[in-house]
Amino acid sequence: MEESLVFVFAILFFAIVIIAKGVKIVSQSDLYVVERLGKFHKVLSGGFHIIIPIIDQVRAVLTSREQLVNIEKQAVITKDNVNISIDGIVFCKVEDATMATYNVVNFKHAIANLAMTTLRAEIGAMVLDDSLSNRETLNAKLQSELGSAATNWGIKVTRVEIADISVPPSIEKAMNMQMEAEREKRAIQTKAEAQKEAQIREAEAFKQSEILKAEAIERMADAKKYEQEKIAAGQQEAMNLINLAMSQNEKAAEFMLAKDRVAAFKALAESSSTDKMILPYDVTQMIGSTSVLGDAFFKGASNTKANNG
Repeated sequence: MEESLVFVFAILFFAIVIIAKGVKIVSQSDLYVVERLGKFHKVLSGGFHIIIPIIDQVRAVLTSREQLVNIEKQAVITKDNVNISIDGIVFCKVEDATMATYNVVNFKHAIANLAMTTLRAEIGAMVLDDSLSNRETLNAKLQSELGSAATNWGIKVTRVEIADISVPPSIEKAMNMQMEAEREKRAIQTKAEAQKEAQIREAEAFKQSEILKAEAIERMADAKKYEQEKIAAGQQEAMNLINLAMSQNEKAAEFMLAKDRVAAFKALAESSSTDKMILPYDVTQMIGSTSVLGDAFFKGASNTKANNG
């Protein structure tokens, strides 16, 4: 009886173990590659699964998350024969678990070796300056080359990053000196450009000032000319009015002369000079006539005396 109970418990334990081995709970980010009797059977993704114990076996457990593959630092030679050290990182993820399991032994190791080989080839075709300044181009070329090969392994290369490029100390010193010289050159050029622009602005300002002065002088000349034209036109109009008035009235001329005499007498009266004499117009006319007669009389007497002599 006891032997029977032991046998039953043994059977139950064995059955529980077998059932437990047939139950597989797969994480959301994992992929299980299952073989049946040594051949590929299926891939288990996230969730609850049951396989046949002993007959079915989990061949590999992979992750569908993005993975990092380090490119170890290595010495490479550029096109211009400069030894540099370079390393990087490859970002990839499994897209086909079957190919990643059966087409390559270790896809990470294969990607790392292929990356180093491709990197040496690409750097060897570039001069030092290009390899230092065109990292984006180098990354794109590496991603293209690695992506083509990794597709056969069921791997997708999402991106490649060059982490560090180290040059020999002597080259680094020479590069620093060159960069310093370039900075000084740019500083001198910037200063010269600033001075040039300042001189141009100053010349433009002087030019504008001279233009404004010339315009102001021209406007003043135009204003003066306009004023003179208006004065001349006024005087001409006044003369025309005077001529018209004189032609229509004979007394107009005498009126104008009398007006001028009054103005002259007023100015003479206001003068502080004591050497002045005012005579009527008729007296001055008589004096003028007397002087003419006197000149004639004295001239006749002189001629008579000369004849008597």
